[in-house]
Amino acid sequence: MEHDRLADLSGKVAIVTGAARGLGQSMAYALARAGADLVIADLGFDLLENSRKEIESMGRRAVPVKCDVNCLEEIREMADQSVSAYGRIDVLVNNAGCNIRKPALEVTWDDWNKVVHTNLRSQFFCSQAVAPQMISQGKGRIINIGSASCVFAYPDITAYCASRGGVLQQTKSLAAEWGPHGITVNVLAPGWFKTEQTRALYNDETWVDYICERIPLRRIGTPPDLDGAVVFLASDWSDYITGQLFLIDGGFTTGTARASANKK
Repeated sequence: MEHDRLADLSGKVAIVTGAARGLGQSMAYALARAGADLVIADLGFDLLENSRKEIESMGRRAVPVKCDVNCLEEIREMADQSVSAYGRIDVLVNNAGCNIRKPALEVTWDDWNKVVHTNLRSQFFCSQAVAPQMISQGKGRIINIGSASCVFAYPDITAYCASRGGVLQQTKSLAAEWGPHGITVNVLAPGWFKTEQTRALYNDETWVDYICERIPLRRIGTPPDLDGAVVFLASDWSDYITGQLFLIDGGFTTGTARASANKK
């Protein structure tokens, strides 16, 4: 396959859920810079205005869509609006997610449902909603956002770890089922990144130092650290990659006990 330039997304249409802020917004911008037009979806429709303006300032189109990923009707409407606006869907970035931090003995039924439904169930039904269009095109890219907890477990976030572990297995299953239709399905898994979900943790400098000691690159991730990976997975350069986990974590999941035995 010949490429005019690395990871050119010109002419492609990408849906990003949870695109109003944080990593979702940053990934939407990265896709737009690479040439894609966007459907930006979020629970808070008004919050999408800044994302729309920024994407349009890059010369790309952006269609904002209110979508509660725990509402099947809104998920289906999101897919329909993409086809209505652009006539196609090339990329889905399943980014919307949440977390509730509690000791396991304090987790309620509703807590569990909120986390697992938002992080796991929604990714399945968003993927299901776009798959018919991708199948008709003979090609598509689904990028499920996971985390280091796809492979690592932590206390006080059992439901979150369960949901992220499920994302990995769900991804592999869909990759196997939809591969014959030209659809790739992969997991992009950030490590320790400062977002609205994790902001409180990063107010503790002792904790930040502790984590950075265990990251070989010795720093917390920033949103631009995901740009290359999300654009690559959305592009034709990843044609033969599916069912895989891409950890963007500075090396944290190497299991490093300490980045340097000679730390001073």
